[in-house]
Amino acid sequence: MGARFPFSAVVGQDDLRTALLLNAVHPGIGGVLVRGEKGTAKSTAVRALAALLPDLDVVPGCRFACDPAAPADCPDGPHADGAERRPARLVELPVGATEDRLIGSLDLERALTEGVRAYQPGLLAAAHRGVLYVDEVNLLHDHLVDLLLDAAAMGRAHVEREGVSVSHPASFLLVGTMNPEEGELRPQLLDRFGLTVTVRAARDVATRTEVVRRRLAYEADPDGFAARWAPRDAELAERIVAARVRLAAVVLPDAELRRIAAICAAFEVDGMRADLVVARTATAHAAWRGADEVAEQDVEAAVRLALPHRKRRDPFDEPGLEQEQLDDALRQGEEAAREEEDGPDDDGPGGGGSDRGPDEGPDDGPEPPGQAPSTSDSPGTSGERSHAPAPAFRTRLLQVPGVGDGAPGKRSRARARTGRVVRPATADGSGLHLVGTLAAAAPHQAARGRTGPGLVLRNADVRRSVREGREGNLVLFVVDASGSMAARQRMSAVSGAVVSLLRDAYQRRDKVGVVTFRGREATVALPPTNSVDAAAARLRALRTGGRTPLADGLLRARRVLEVERVRDPRRRPLLVLLTDGRATASGTGGDPLRDALRAAGLLAADGVAAVVVDCEHGPIRLGLAGRVAGALDAACLRLEELSADQVAGVVRAARAA
Repeated sequence: MGARFPFSAVVGQDDLRTALLLNAVHPGIGGVLVRGEKGTAKSTAVRALAALLPDLDVVPGCRFACDPAAPADCPDGPHADGAERRPARLVELPVGATEDRLIGSLDLERALTEGVRAYQPGLLAAAHRGVLYVDEVNLLHDHLVDLLLDAAAMGRAHVEREGVSVSHPASFLLVGTMNPEEGELRPQLLDRFGLTVTVRAARDVATRTEVVRRRLAYEADPDGFAARWAPRDAELAERIVAARVRLAAVVLPDAELRRIAAICAAFEVDGMRADLVVARTATAHAAWRGADEVAEQDVEAAVRLALPHRKRRDPFDEPGLEQEQLDDALRQGEEAAREEEDGPDDDGPGGGGSDRGPDEGPDDGPEPPGQAPSTSDSPGTSGERSHAPAPAFRTRLLQVPGVGDGAPGKRSRARARTGRVVRPATADGSGLHLVGTLAAAAPHQAARGRTGPGLVLRNADVRRSVREGREGNLVLFVVDASGSMAARQRMSAVSGAVVSLLRDAYQRRDKVGVVTFRGREATVALPPTNSVDAAAARLRALRTGGRTPLADGLLRARRVLEVERVRDPRRRPLLVLLTDGRATASGTGGDPLRDALRAAGLLAADGVAAVVVDCEHGPIRLGLAGRVAGALDAACLRLEELSADQVAGVVRAARAA
């Protein structure tokens, strides 16, 4: 395999490169989350960064890469004298990684051969003093994200499992990349990343041309291309070392500290993590540009990188900073800093100018950013739009009946692939938990007189997995957008209900899709996706009016589910139909209601779990939605019954298991 693409050869993406380099200077910033569409050099830049980090002195034979000059409390200690030098590691955490792979587990080889409990380190240990890279971090299970973020924040990993109790050093530069189209991270997890950067493909023709030119040159001769850029990479590596040395001496004046506090207060961020991250980032930025003191330009650069993801309080809030909001916050920060400047230092720090050196340019690595990053545009809309939704509310729990084998989530009951709680196995040995059995037997081998390589087992040692957990489902919303639903009050209530259900799906790790029907046909407004905020955006652009092709809506939903059953067979579907049941159009030219009931029967025969939300309004009710629910073999709820605050209990999506 040829050399990696050089860091200094990455075209543009100045914010991305700046964020990565500042974390290399000051790992205490807390890592970088890189958001962006595919094909924007996210992974290329992260993998190239590891080559810029200085080589490490490590204790020979230590599995945790301990520093000989500052030995930590290490499971492999106490260490003998001596040192060896090696490059900093780049450790990649795959999306399908297990908890054992991340934090480590029982050493099965030693348990089998020596009859002892011993710890086998995981990826957190391997990443110590290096880079831990998580591609598609938004697809990683939440509890794994929590584990690695806890370790990144504390600099240590604590392992308590299978009779093993270990604490080891785990200080690393954490970088996660994600494509927002595949789903968002929860706000509480977003806040744990120090900095965030949104990357986009350049629209400038010259920049795009240079990207392609360099990539083709690299693919034609990786080693030669890397050699041509090696001097530039070496300059960046030296600058990282110099900035690390300078970092401890950089002064953060009280005026700039007040500026930071005022800006964070203006953005109303939760907690104090944002203030600390901005302060650390500003200090690293000052060290990077060779300054002895933090100035206004350092704070502004830090704010642009540290606050965009912290202003999101709702899953459907747009990421990024509005320029007007940022300018207002900076003005408040300026006023707070000026209040502090009543001492001898009258001219104040910074001046608004950028201290770029003679090596300025995209080829030489990032300098302090000079302009605001662009913010994502809101999705365009056209035609008749739905009325503003009513306020969202906490919804009742809608579940798929039975026990599935689906993707990890928080909605319906499911058999998990692994179980952490173990109990004595059944008589036929089904559900045997090998690791739990070995862990139970290992401490007793000497007392049982074991002399050979075999493991001496007793009935009481045998364990089985408890494998039932929760799964995420495919929640397909089928929304009646016809004229009978288009009255302002009713469509507002329906929109508010769907937004509430979408927020619930977001929290429960569901995949979602939206089918709407109006006029002459049904439309897949949103193919099934993990991006719940994309569903909310499509809902905001929902067009209403016309006749009610209910049968077409149900049949279109059936086709969507058939495709998804092939694509993702383990994810069980839940169909949520919002309608008043008034079918007034049919693609067959027959009776619209009869065709709708027939289509509902086909979905029921497929075993699709469903809930019908009756949106009928007014003193005279025809009960047509209830008839559709009966044909679907589904529960039927009134629109107002969706609120968990008004109606207690759990709704089963269908009667049949």
